[in-house]
Amino acid sequence: MERRIPRTMSSQHPDNANVPTWGHGEILAGEDEVYEAYYAYSVIGCEEVMWDAEGKDIDPDVVRKLLSAYPEFFRDKVLGRDVFLTYRIPNPSVERSERKVLLETLHAIPRHYDVAQGFYRELDSPPVFEVILPFTRSHTELVRVIDLYRKVVAGPEGFRIGDDGITIGEWIGEINPKSIEVIPLIEDWDSMLNVDKIVGGFISAAKPPYVRVFLARSDPALNYGIIPAVLLLKLALSKLGELERDLDTPINPIVGCGSLPFRGHLNPRNIDNWLREYGPVYTATIQSAFKYDYPAGEVREAVGRLNSSLPSMDKPALSDAAPQIVSCSEKFRARYQEVVAEAGGVISNLSRLVPSRRARRLHIGLFGYSRSVAGVRLPRAIPYTAIMYSIGIPPEFLGMRALDELSEEEFDALNTAYINLKHDLRNAARYFSWRNVNMMLEGSEEVRRIFGETFLKKALPKMLMDVEAAESILGVKTGPRNLSDRRHENAVNDFLLFLMEGEIEEARKRLVDAAKIRRSLG
Repeated sequence: MERRIPRTMSSQHPDNANVPTWGHGEILAGEDEVYEAYYAYSVIGCEEVMWDAEGKDIDPDVVRKLLSAYPEFFRDKVLGRDVFLTYRIPNPSVERSERKVLLETLHAIPRHYDVAQGFYRELDSPPVFEVILPFTRSHTELVRVIDLYRKVVAGPEGFRIGDDGITIGEWIGEINPKSIEVIPLIEDWDSMLNVDKIVGGFISAAKPPYVRVFLARSDPALNYGIIPAVLLLKLALSKLGELERDLDTPINPIVGCGSLPFRGHLNPRNIDNWLREYGPVYTATIQSAFKYDYPAGEVREAVGRLNSSLPSMDKPALSDAAPQIVSCSEKFRARYQEVVAEAGGVISNLSRLVPSRRARRLHIGLFGYSRSVAGVRLPRAIPYTAIMYSIGIPPEFLGMRALDELSEEEFDALNTAYINLKHDLRNAARYFSWRNVNMMLEGSEEVRRIFGETFLKKALPKMLMDVEAAESILGVKTGPRNLSDRRHENAVNDFLLFLMEGEIEEARKRLVDAAKIRRSLG
C-alpha cells in the first residue's frame, strides 16, 4: 500500500489565548489531550496528530482510548492509513534528563499495534510507525533511533528466557511493527544550512523509500530573528529540492508555524499569503491558537484548504543566491542578538506572567534544556513572543536596523526569498504601542523597577532604531489601524500600568485580554 502523506498535523504548541470550550480548566492535559486528538481529526479535519513526549507527560494508552471511545469514527478513518498519530520524542544527545523517555516511548509502539489489531482484526499499516527527533544535527542520530527500535524493542522477540527456554515472542506475543520511520526536526543555524548533508547521509545509510523532514520556523525566529528564520527555511527547502533530484528519493517537508508573523503567520485568515510563502511544504502544523482562537467553522475551512492545496508549488531554486541569503541572514542575526542580549533578562522575568496552556515538565534550569541567545537565557518562543507583544513591541521588528547594512545583492535576495516580508511586518506593526514606548522613555521610578537601566538605556533605543529602519526602508507604519487594534493597545497599556502599580494579577488579565484580541498568546 502506497503511503499517504498527511497535509495537516495538529500539534500541542500552547499558543492559544482562549481555552477550548470542552477543556476542564486552563491547562490541557491527560484526558483532554486524548479528546483533543479526536477533535483534531473529526471536527477540524487534521490528517495527523503530533503526540508530544518531549518534555511533557502524555497518556501512554492514547490509541486504546481513542479506538474504544470513538469506534465509529476510527472504523471509517483507519489509524495509520487514513489518519496518523506521530510521536515527538526527546533527543538523548540534547535533553539529558529525558533520555529514558525515548525508550519508554518506543516501547509503547508495539502495544499500540496490539490494541489496533484487536480493534481492526487486520491491519494495513501499524497505527503508530513514525517518530520525530528534535534537534537533529547528524544523520547518525536518525540511524540510532531506527536501530534502537529494531534491536532493543522489536529485536528481543526471539530471545530465550527462563528455565524452560521460552522465547520472549512465545510468551508475550509477536512484537510489531518490526521497524519504524524517523522524521528529523531541523532547528538550529548550522543544521538548517547543512540539511542536505544530514538528510542525504540518512538516505544513503537507511535507504528509505521517502523521507519526511520537519523544518522549524518558530525557534529559529527566537534565536536569530524573523528574517533569518524565513531565509534559512527557504534555503533548506531549496537544498532539499536539489537533494531530491540528485538521489531520486521523495522528500516531503513539514514546517512548524504558529499564528503570529514572528512564529510563521499560519492562521485561518492568512492562508493565501501563507501558501504563497510556504507552498512547497507537504505538511503544515496546526497549533493551538489556530484551533481555539478562531471560530470552528473558519478553522475547519482553513484546514480543508491546506489539505487540498499542499504542496502548491515546487521547492524554490535558490542555490545561486545562497551566498547573499546567508550573508544577509548573518547581518540580521547579529543585530537581533545584540538587542536580545540587553533585553533578554527582562523578557525572561516577565515571561512568568504568561499563563500556561499545557502541563510541561520542561523548565529552565530544572529539566531539559533552555534557549540561550547571545549568552542570555530566554523563555520558550511562545511566552517570549507573548511578552514582547504585551509590552507593545512586537519581536518581528528586532534586528531590522540591519536593513541599513545590506548590499544591493543582499536586499534583492531578501525580497526574492521572503515573499511576505512587508505583509508580515505590517500585520505585526498594528500591535506596536507608542503609548507604552513613551512611558518607557519617560523612565519613571516604576518603569525603571520593571525594566532596569540596561533595557531602557541600551535595548530600547536599538529597538526604536529597528522600527525606524522598517518604517523608512520598507514603508511599514506602526500603530493601531482599526478599532480592534485600539482595543489591543488599551489592553497592553493597562498591562504596563498595572505592572507599574504592582497589581500582578490584573496585569495578567490584561495580557490575556490583548492575546484574545490578536488571537494568539505568542
